[in-house]
Amino acid sequence: MRFLSTVLIDALLFMAISGFFPNSLYVASAEVAVIAALVLGVLNWLVKPILVILSLPINLLTLGLFGIVINGAMLELTSGIVGTGFELASFWTAMLIAILMSIVSAIIASYFDRSD
Repeated sequence: MRFLSTVLIDALLFMAISGFFPNSLYVASAEVAVIAALVLGVLNWLVKPILVILSLPINLLTLGLFGIVINGAMLELTSGIVGTGFELASFWTAMLIAILMSIVSAIIASYFDRSD
């Protein structure tokens, strides 16, 4: 259930961010946003833990800030897998969107955790 709620929140965030920053993130439709959120969820489940372990030394040196680069890489990889319906302007844009998504997801998660 948590995976589906995360996918739904990510899909909504993709559509909202593409509305606020149309030159930075292009999402063709709501279906593409859901597909991109599913792909991102699977990548975060399978690939991200491996990248975090491999980048542990640099992550320790940067006091965890390298995690933003890993999140941006996950978004870039998602863009490459989904195709032309989901495009990012640049890697810096991917990192900015990763920061925005992390902040908003944390706020939404804390809201729902508090109401339980």
